[in-house]
Amino acid sequence: MRIGIIGTRGIPNHYGGFEQFAEHLAVFLVEKNCEVYVYNSSNHPYKEPLFKGVHIVHCSDPENKMGTIGQFIYDLNCILDTRKKNLDVILQLGYTSSSIWSFLFPKKPLIITNMDGLEWKRSKYTFFVRQFLKFAERLGVKHSDFLVSDSEGIKKYIDDKYQKDSKFIAYGSKIVSSVDEEVLNKFHVEKLKYHMLIARIEPENNVETILDGVVLSESKTPFLVIGDYNNNSFGKRIKDKFKDNKQIIFIGSIYNNSELNSLRYFCDLYFHGHSVGGTNPSLLEAMGSSNLIIAHNNIFNKAVLKENAYYFYNAEDVSFYIKTKSKKSESDKIQNNIEKIKNEYDINKINGSYLSYFHECLSKN
Repeated sequence: MRIGIIGTRGIPNHYGGFEQFAEHLAVFLVEKNCEVYVYNSSNHPYKEPLFKGVHIVHCSDPENKMGTIGQFIYDLNCILDTRKKNLDVILQLGYTSSSIWSFLFPKKPLIITNMDGLEWKRSKYTFFVRQFLKFAERLGVKHSDFLVSDSEGIKKYIDDKYQKDSKFIAYGSKIVSSVDEEVLNKFHVEKLKYHMLIARIEPENNVETILDGVVLSESKTPFLVIGDYNNNSFGKRIKDKFKDNKQIIFIGSIYNNSELNSLRYFCDLYFHGHSVGGTNPSLLEAMGSSNLIIAHNNIFNKAVLKENAYYFYNAEDVSFYIKTKSKKSESDKIQNNIEKIKNEYDINKINGSYLSYFHECLSKN
């Protein structure tokens, strides 16, 4: 089977959830004797033609020069290249800036689209951008042969709104089995004596609410914020707002998985503020890292965590948990989340579900 994966900035992951997913899936598919092509932005630091047996197609991406409009040009370049590859399946991760080029997809391969979250709900977008995103969503559904939803909530939304069935396949993760306590020295923290979050610094990830809660708690416990705060005006504002709070430490982005796993594993409380989208990969990684999770109270997070987390709406809730909760006394919640990763979200099981679905789709064609 010849498979192309588009819709990400590329692999190995240097950006976010879709990239992490694409990396794991592509390598798995190669191990199952598939021929896999992953499309990489020309801005991606990895410049080699192969990554662990995966063919890397480097496509021109002018986003760093043109801003958001550059994403549309990058997606156009990727889709035009798929016409040269004689692919059996194109897995499209998201649809936001590729949907307007749907008419250019090659005729032979099946187009299977992971619908991602409800992009038009993201508060960072203006009214007109949200209207475009709703339009793009319709195009994404219309021009895909098959759809994948990464949460039951997204599946129900797609099924109800478009009367088109989508396959529920969650993201996958691993149970962290190897950590390095020496990593803590690099970030000047001690085992179980710091809290943290990992997120893109964007409004819908509730970073500001969490940090307001940190300030409100008057806790002296260090709080690590891992995410690129220079990527947008919101991130820069948040960094500036909390610059005088010595316990809040902005780390920036970290793409070293070993470091991330160790930081998660040894922290006391892990805050997950994501509020838009389906099953978030960083949440699954926290579950597999033996974290006590304090999550934003919404249907997506609760569908995954159920009773095995604490939930917050506002800064007062965050402050309360910082004052009253500790990982040391919550072994049941932590162990239940580890079991859930093992039984429901195991990365190899999820990757196998994608491969099986590709075969199923091809057999229907």
